[in-house]
Amino acid sequence: MLVMTLANKVTSTRFLLCIVYYFLLTLVTRGPKPEPGLLAAAFILFQAIAWSDLLDGYLARKYKEVTHFGRIADPLVDKILVCGSFIYFLKIAPLDSIFSAWFAVVVLGREFLISGIRGAAEAAGIPFGATFWGKQKTLVQNITVGWGLAYAAWPGPTKWSQPVLVTLMWVTLASTVVSGATYMMDARRLLGSQRV
Repeated sequence: MLVMTLANKVTSTRFLLCIVYYFLLTLVTRGPKPEPGLLAAAFILFQAIAWSDLLDGYLARKYKEVTHFGRIADPLVDKILVCGSFIYFLKIAPLDSIFSAWFAVVVLGREFLISGIRGAAEAAGIPFGATFWGKQKTLVQNITVGWGLAYAAWPGPTKWSQPVLVTLMWVTLASTVVSGATYMMDARRLLGSQRV
């Protein structure tokens, strides 16, 4: 009988909440202009999904329940959450004037590349978990998406909100590229191995 660990239950719940989150964002993009209430709800739900990632990692380590499912599904949920958010930003004012399609393509391309490497390594029985740079990238992306949702939900007259968001976008781009490069360097021995 297959029994799901507590950490993997948290990961699965996070995935289900992503569906609700994107349902909210879909409703946001259907109107003539973004509904602040829906954006505020999406912001709160995003925070819950993003930061509960710390919980499943903690539970997996505490109960020594690190599994193949967890190593693959946990980062996958993070990617779904972040990449989908940046895609939706292209249709939500005023975020559509800050984020562009090429930015989303770079983020998606990096995630597809690293997911492919991780999948090949795991299939060969070689653990390929998150590194410091990968975790730092996820942290920066979460902050950027959260700030973007807050900026769209509560535009207000604050002059520094947009410059901060633009800065976060460029920091996100840099951390995405740098972390991808470090993963590639770590995977060089795997890419040249017959096991992969």
